Amino acid sequence: MSTLKAVRGTRDLLPPETALWNRIEATARDVFARYNFGEIRTPVFEDTGLFARGVGEETDIVSKEMYTWEDRARAQSEKTQSLTLRPENTAGVVRAYIEHGLGESGLLQKLYYIGPQFRRERPQKGRYRQFSQIGAEVIGPPSAGSESPLRDAEVLEMLATLLDELGITGWVLELNSVGSAADRARYNEALREALIPVVGQMCGDCQRRAETNPLRVLDCKVAADQPIIETLPVIADSLDEASGAHFAAVTAALDAAGVPYTRNHRLVRGLDYYTRTTFEFTHGGLGAQNALLGGGRYDGLSEMLGGPRAPGIGFAIGEDRLVLTLLAALDQKAAPPQVADAFIAPLGEGMNAAALVLARELRHQGLWIELGEGSFRLKKSFEAADKTARQIVILGEDELQSGILTVKNFSTGVQTKVPRGELAVFLSN
Repeated sequence: MSTLKAVRGTRDLLPPETALWNRIEATARDVFARYNFGEIRTPVFEDTGLFARGVGEETDIVSKEMYTWEDRARAQSEKTQSLTLRPENTAGVVRAYIEHGLGESGLLQKLYYIGPQFRRERPQKGRYRQFSQIGAEVIGPPSAGSESPLRDAEVLEMLATLLDELGITGWVLELNSVGSAADRARYNEALREALIPVVGQMCGDCQRRAETNPLRVLDCKVAADQPIIETLPVIADSLDEASGAHFAAVTAALDAAGVPYTRNHRLVRGLDYYTRTTFEFTHGGLGAQNALLGGGRYDGLSEMLGGPRAPGIGFAIGEDRLVLTLLAALDQKAAPPQVADAFIAPLGEGMNAAALVLARELRHQGLWIELGEGSFRLKKSFEAADKTARQIVILGEDELQSGILTVKNFSTGVQTKVPRGELAVFLSN
């Protein structure tokens, strides 16, 4: 019988690597809380129509990468429903915003999420078919200031703070504006005309995109197509006065806050719902596919999904790629192992229950404790303790009766007699 393995494009996260993931997520939660964001948890699957309408039927995500199935009706009167594992989370968040009437408060909704997404794409370094994203959305009625360029700048400044607090240096913020829906339509026409004489020299995806949505040609990563892409018109030339003023206000606020950025005229992002500000944070530690996170403004998405007018801006961080970047920044190949404060070594099986009581006392005082087994010989207990803890606490009949425990510190080699009442403080120091 063959051995079962994780499905291609998925993976198991094991200790000690999961400790690094937890630290990243805890840091993100802490930063988001300081900016007054609350957590939202949406279902991992949604009606397929949500992504077709919100993300765009001609996007690679919807046309090629979604995991979709027909949910069979249980009764003749029920209709079969097409369901999809979420390939991204913004559409689901906006669906929840509409469904629960969050805009009726008249306030901005500042929401963040951490969870798995699913795309049927070619697995590669930092990219999996099940992957985790950390993201956030700011959405609300225009009367709450949701259209303000200050919201864009605040989100970007928050991301700069998050990366800094994670210890990631050398990031680059690339910024652009894709304008309003009218600006995009105007620019699409300019691109379509410019592509006519050259598109035959480009890859198959670009040839298809030139017909369905020329804007997506700029997303092409094929090296041979880049010289042609560099000759195409830039969207800045198609922005109307309002879009230009909005973008200028975003950059002015970033300048005031001291957040560095660079203008990338080719940055358009790949989803239909983006308007005005688009951005990516990149990092050299990821190689050619150097995007660490990205996002942008989506002022018409709520209306696309049948909701009220609710401009918004958001982002998503690929957590797998964030881990790779952080490991590169720390110059490590793996996360450091978790080490317990102490290993409790009972001397004989008759001491097991007493050892559990001692471990419980210490754990309730906030210490990380590994519990040994009384059937171990003392040498085996020392070997196990040396691999999992900073110190070993020996518990035999004499120690139990006297209340004086023997503690050995592995880094110093010093062995100390410690009264039970002082043990927690001693181990923590």
